[in-house]
Amino acid sequence: MARLFGTDGVRGRANDQLTPELALRLASAAVSVLGAHANPRRDDVARVRPRVVVGRDPRASGELLEAALCAGLAAAGADAIRVGVVPTPAVAFLTADYGADFGVMISASHNPMPDNGIKFFGAGGHKLADDVEDAIEAAMDAPAERPTGADVGRLRDAPDAEERYLRHLAASVDARLDGLTIVVDGANGAASAVGPHAYEAAGATVIPIHSDPDGLNINDGCGSTHLDVLQAAVLEHGADLGLAHDGDADRCLAVDSTGAVVDGDMIMAILAIDMHERGELTDNVLVATVMSNLGLHIAMREAGIDVKVTGVGDRYVLEELRSGGYALGGEQSGHIVIPAAGTTGDGVLTGLMLAGRVASTGTRLADLAAVVTVLPQELINVPVSDKHAVAVADTVQDAVRVAEAELDGSGRILLRPSGTEQLVRVMVEAGTADDARGIAERVAAVVAAV
Repeated sequence: MARLFGTDGVRGRANDQLTPELALRLASAAVSVLGAHANPRRDDVARVRPRVVVGRDPRASGELLEAALCAGLAAAGADAIRVGVVPTPAVAFLTADYGADFGVMISASHNPMPDNGIKFFGAGGHKLADDVEDAIEAAMDAPAERPTGADVGRLRDAPDAEERYLRHLAASVDARLDGLTIVVDGANGAASAVGPHAYEAAGATVIPIHSDPDGLNINDGCGSTHLDVLQAAVLEHGADLGLAHDGDADRCLAVDSTGAVVDGDMIMAILAIDMHERGELTDNVLVATVMSNLGLHIAMREAGIDVKVTGVGDRYVLEELRSGGYALGGEQSGHIVIPAAGTTGDGVLTGLMLAGRVASTGTRLADLAAVVTVLPQELINVPVSDKHAVAVADTVQDAVRVAEAELDGSGRILLRPSGTEQLVRVMVEAGTADDARGIAERVAAVVAAV
């Protein structure tokens, strides 16, 4: 059977694959695994129940799933602290800030509105290891005793949740944004309110767009996966920069004053150099995935910064950050992690730090981003019957070696199976777009023929 948990929690079409019944069972199982060692509270010494922070993005199905999750938590004897519509990194922070035993975020991030997801954070707001997720999945089918009477869990709302998170953001960033005009695309998602509030509190003049969620319009032609409207708005308003978040606001991409996109690689380079100059970049190391452009590696080498490379996915970035005690890591998609300020990627925090670098240096974002010269990249997804077997086939490996010899250090080729589909992804970076396309097409043809 396929594993229930994917690379970022449990996801599916809401009320179809991801049903309220499934949500209720997940919640109860999570209490048995994550709440088994609830710590005594000074204000509740007599009866100790696990405490769980529950947040969601504004998609309509989140209301349904929140109700089911809270029912499952209470039925298993846990108290639910509902924090409402907040970003995913806010749930991670609030799990630690409220001293909760674990947290739950209901969101499908940048996915379309019909989808939804359930993501758990352990004590302290950390993502769960695979074996812990497996234990929760196994516990879903195990018999469980249900508490009764005074031992049944309770539900309460936390009206101060957003303010706590905003104070955390303000305390995490030194630079003021006075004098900057910023267009902020909230993706009609979880950052629609908190994002503009955070940037305004830091002194910026904010022009919000796509910040009016109605439960149905999240990620609909907006946010970090659809930057064209933000680009036009930056030019229209003569703004210093634009910032785009995704549905749950754990990502941030940017647009400079000329309307050009500043992707996650460029943002990481800007922040890495900033932290390097301030002596805050541990061991002068930046952590990035294999998907980061070769241009980032060249820029970091010239700045005296080493790049540690991980597999695709924020969990691998987090693992490397923790194991090495490093200070900065992230993905080309704009998912940036700064461990000193949070346990997971935080799009609003990233936006504050990026805009802070612009303000503190008095340098245009376009000029800061120019440190990275992006090599042309071609990505071809090849449908196959057995992605793992095809990826290691002799003919495919021979084709990769021929491509590497042709690039001769002036580019790179990456071939990897998709994490979720029967696809092999062929990615080539080269000195010209024509070279990247030609090499990628030749290798993809070999992959398709296996």
